[in-house]
Amino acid sequence: MTTTLPQSPKTQLPASRIHGMRPLALLAPLALLAACSSVPLPPWTPGQPAAVPAPAPAAQRPSSPVIPPAAVQVTPVAPATPYPPAAQAEAPAPYSAAVAARFPAPSVTYNTPGLQAGRSAFTTQAEIQAWLREQAAAATRTPGIRASVLAIGRSQRGETLEALVLTRAGGTDPAVMQAAGKPTVLLVGQQHGDEPAGSEALLVIARELAQGLLQPVLERINVVIVPRGNPDGAAGDQRATSGGLDMNRDHLLLNTPEAQALARLARDYNPTVVVDAHEYTVVGRYLQKFGTVQKFDALFQYATTANLPEFLTKAAEEWYRRPLLAALKAQNLSSEWYYTTSSDLADKKISMGGTQPDTGRNVNGLKNAVSLLIETRGVGIGRLHIQRRVHTQVTAITSVLASTAQRANELHQLRPYLDKEVSAQACKEQAVIEAGPTAAQYELLMLDPVTGADKAVNVDWDSALALRTLKARARPCGYWLSAASTVAVDRLRLHGVQVMRVAEQGSMLGDSYRETASTSGERQDVRGAIADGNAIIKVQVSLTRGVVDVPRGSYYVPLNQPMANLVVAALEPDTQSSFFANQILRGLQSTVRVMAEPTIKLEDL
Repeated sequence: MTTTLPQSPKTQLPASRIHGMRPLALLAPLALLAACSSVPLPPWTPGQPAAVPAPAPAAQRPSSPVIPPAAVQVTPVAPATPYPPAAQAEAPAPYSAAVAARFPAPSVTYNTPGLQAGRSAFTTQAEIQAWLREQAAAATRTPGIRASVLAIGRSQRGETLEALVLTRAGGTDPAVMQAAGKPTVLLVGQQHGDEPAGSEALLVIARELAQGLLQPVLERINVVIVPRGNPDGAAGDQRATSGGLDMNRDHLLLNTPEAQALARLARDYNPTVVVDAHEYTVVGRYLQKFGTVQKFDALFQYATTANLPEFLTKAAEEWYRRPLLAALKAQNLSSEWYYTTSSDLADKKISMGGTQPDTGRNVNGLKNAVSLLIETRGVGIGRLHIQRRVHTQVTAITSVLASTAQRANELHQLRPYLDKEVSAQACKEQAVIEAGPTAAQYELLMLDPVTGADKAVNVDWDSALALRTLKARARPCGYWLSAASTVAVDRLRLHGVQVMRVAEQGSMLGDSYRETASTSGERQDVRGAIADGNAIIKVQVSLTRGVVDVPRGSYYVPLNQPMANLVVAALEPDTQSSFFANQILRGLQSTVRVMAEPTIKLEDL
């Protein structure tokens, strides 16, 4: 069966406009996962050793991956440690009671430290650390489950960043888990400090995996949870890190210790699926631009950047997005593609999530992982509707875990297939150097801020589902880097990229870059200037083919490796996300595009 991905969200709109609430049904046991199915991928490319199993007959496939209402009664597990309330003034609602009535609380009350009755502040970093240890201890009381809490790095202010690892492999060491042959899901919350629902939801997910209704999925998958990626920002209720950087635009460059910690974790555990839990602005510039309030419980998008393998996008759409929308619909939670708008009030264009290779969503896609962004309506409304926001995240993340458990065998085939496909492209055809979204028109539903009624707004819409190639070049065999490029080499290796050292002086056939124009500027995303702190070099280049002398001690980065597309994003100099533009590489002469397989002696680092 061959399917066609949507080229514009316009044809998908009716399926994602959901209204109202129903009683809770949540956290399906593993025994029910076998009865669930989503749309299968088309057949594998001829020659692939293992084919994707044929789909079950339509009559055997239920329409929703969640269990029927009332089939599960969720009884929250009481925390072992009492958490005292912390004082924090609660802001008044920024819209009318009629709008608030559109978002009733769910029929379950989540009781993380930051969500307890009488509490006015969200869970602190110390409370998260205690919670993770409680769940690890509880999990190991179940025979066969291994759990550990890992210190993965420190924030700019010195807060310890931690991850909870849960598995039924022989241990929580990455090599042991990978040897078990089960897909690993990496769940990351609160990269932006003023977006708390994802963090609170991941505490719920951790508890349910360790000692609750989600525990059965560990029979088929491993889970690694980082509840809070930006503890300094969370403490200050600010989007950026304490150094003023947007860490979710730092996943290629790795300038922040927080992004470095997540890159190291992803390198070591090699997740098949990555979920990034965020929240989005509800009022703010939308009220100013359109006179509306945002209505959707969840916005969703997978990786949308240049050079992603086709099968990766198909798997994200068909194995994950469609079941996730069904799970939200079953809970009467509304959803839409992720979108945002600039801070310029005169610019009324709406854009899907960006196409630059800098966010966690896109960079993890370049690492051949199914990479998913889940955003709930929360920025700017404090604790308003917090139980519903957490419920939305829990429902969506539970769907992702269920889909991964259900598709464990296919995912075990998919990742090696993608790694092999990407590696085989070295020296062949073209690589897209820069891509952009496609302009469209879209009718977007919002809410009237007074009456709470739906308000349709026709907007200019930049779709990331169909990318426009802005710049392309012949794909090289690899890249030569000068011996002085040690910072770039360290960053690439932190991503898991193979870098080799030139062991003996020799020569390579390559394309050298020559500057034709250059200005300074700043990195931009849909919102406007990225909180970065450094000016970038905006360069235009031409290429000169020739034999290049390469000294002993310089470096070679081959493209016949799974991380090849990430390497292209980092090392082609004339994009705003590149290592050169952001001065990790000094000078265009530091890099050469190697256009024939080198014959000189190389050694692994």
